[in-house]
Amino acid sequence: MERSAQRLGRALVVIVDDRVAHGEHDDSTGPLVTELLEEAGFIVDGTVAVEGEIVDIRAALNTAVIGGVDLVVTVGGTGVSPRDVTPDATQGVLDRPISGIAEALRASGLAAGAVDAGISRGLVGISGSTLVVNLAGSRSAVRDGMATLSALVPYVIEQISGLDES
Repeated sequence: MERSAQRLGRALVVIVDDRVAHGEHDDSTGPLVTELLEEAGFIVDGTVAVEGEIVDIRAALNTAVIGGVDLVVTVGGTGVSPRDVTPDATQGVLDRPISGIAEALRASGLAAGAVDAGISRGLVGISGSTLVVNLAGSRSAVRDGMATLSALVPYVIEQISGLDES
């Protein structure tokens, strides 16, 4: 059974933004990530907005992993300010990091002019059987990051699920 001929799996989007979590600001990146994931062949379970607190981010990630999604994409909180703790929260959830993909996201983001992507501390890795990806919060970082991920994610998900083994 070839997974690429079917849906790639289920995905969840986690927006890390205090103002969005409190309903003070509209979420402009969640719908964009959802659209790009659906175009790539994912069924998106939804978008969750959380405050930029380690405990809240980690709870959202753990819920996604326990819920059995194949991919969880976080957006925001990857920079160098004191409130940017998404990578710190993610590190505590990952079983195995995939640093090459995180480096590819930084390099392609910087090359595309998305400075926040270029200086991102974002992580990528596996938790259980879920691929976890941290993207920087700007729309340009999201667009570029999703383009970079589009070629890599199907391969990683096949590897995680064991569908490539015959």
